[in-house]
Amino acid sequence: MTIHPRTPAWPADRVAEARAVIADVAHHSDLLIRLACNVLVQHGETPGERADAQRLLVVVDARRPVQRAQREDQGRAAR
Repeated sequence: MTIHPRTPAWPADRVAEARAVIADVAHHSDLLIRLACNVLVQHGETPGERADAQRLLVVVDARRPVQRAQREDQGRAAR
């Protein structure tokens, strides 16, 4: 069933999906985690949920350069 974005269920559905991504964060890409965090920062039910999502977003963004450096190091080791 496709729900039009303007229906009242739309925000609740996106928040539920974001919570599911965060609950299983180890199995999702950083991009999807960022999207889920942004949804929860904007539409989280409580101030605590919004703050937790903001903190996780900072962590995910902070580790991005480390991952890039590790990939570059692996590329050099393969040569």
